[in-house]
Amino acid sequence: MNAIIQCRGVEKIYRQGAVDVPALRGVDLEIGAGEFATLSGPSGSGKTTLLSLIGGLDRPTAGEIAVDGAPMGPMSANQLADLRLHKIGFVFQTYSLVPVLSAAENVEFILQLLGQPKAERAARAKRVLGEVGLAGLEDRRPARLSGGQQQRVAVARALAPKPAIVLADEPTANLDSQNAEELIALMARLNAASGVTFLIATHDSRVIAHSRRQIEMIDGKITRDEPALAPA
Repeated sequence: MNAIIQCRGVEKIYRQGAVDVPALRGVDLEIGAGEFATLSGPSGSGKTTLLSLIGGLDRPTAGEIAVDGAPMGPMSANQLADLRLHKIGFVFQTYSLVPVLSAAENVEFILQLLGQPKAERAARAKRVLGEVGLAGLEDRRPARLSGGQQQRVAVARALAPKPAIVLADEPTANLDSQNAEELIALMARLNAASGVTFLIATHDSRVIAHSRRQIEMIDGKITRDEPALAPA
């Protein structure tokens, strides 16, 4: 399987006053195209930091990261933004929806940035919202949607541009048990149907149970990396 994410000797050090605080300590990782993998570990283990570096939201202190064969180190800020726009979808635990926009408009926004014509992006938004179980709710604003529905809009927004990779940071953290189970099952189905690579940072055992590859981190290092013991 071709590696769509490659990390080599990745380190990240944050400066807090006069103290250097290492968040990542020489991470080596490859994620194959089409994988559904989880990053787990306690708070402060480096999960979110690693996702932010892979997503080009921050830069490593040392080491190299490549996405879909393209090294990120030499990229300018504009090139990183372009990579995110075309290759990477993000799902955050806080939903990060625009409150004054409808569900469809939230999904369409990124398609507008890609320059898609209005009719084309409206059709794509309607289709992907239907795929995540929100048909008929396209015109509702976030305040009129439940937490689970808002996170489904966030997933639809991430998938709308047909990215190669979806990075999700604790996507079930603000959901009740039923909505969490439904969301992660949905993401697993979308992965199987579309072949989009999912890399999910989580401490939720329900999410980990659905993954086909389980990667554990402690103190900025990968301490375990293996296939799930049983099919998700």
